[in-house]
Amino acid sequence: MVEVTTQGDNAVFEVKGLHKLWAFKSQIEIPLKDIRSARQDAEALKGWWHGFRAPGTYIPGLITAGTFYEADKVIFWDVHNAEKAVIIDVVHDEYNQLIVEVEDPAAVITLLTGK
Repeated sequence: MVEVTTQGDNAVFEVKGLHKLWAFKSQIEIPLKDIRSARQDAEALKGWWHGFRAPGTYIPGLITAGTFYEADKVIFWDVHNAEKAVIIDVVHDEYNQLIVEVEDPAAVITLLTGK
């Protein structure tokens, strides 16, 4: 699970609990201006292939966490329950996309997009 907050002009994605261990990351900061979209799409998260994992954890049907390389994208995943996942498209040095499970997806989408 990831907690999303804003601090000044940045969105802060804080990985909580044991997910830090599985994702090999505890926090990501991204300027709000670099966030292109945030949406829910559980259908897009289905399937077993999420890219090449490095580093991270992938247990099919249980958890996808960490950095994954897929085609020309670098994606940070932290998802156990796809129904609570938010897909965030970014223009960022490290990641092209973040796919994270959050407590309240609608609130996070509003926080990040203002919509």
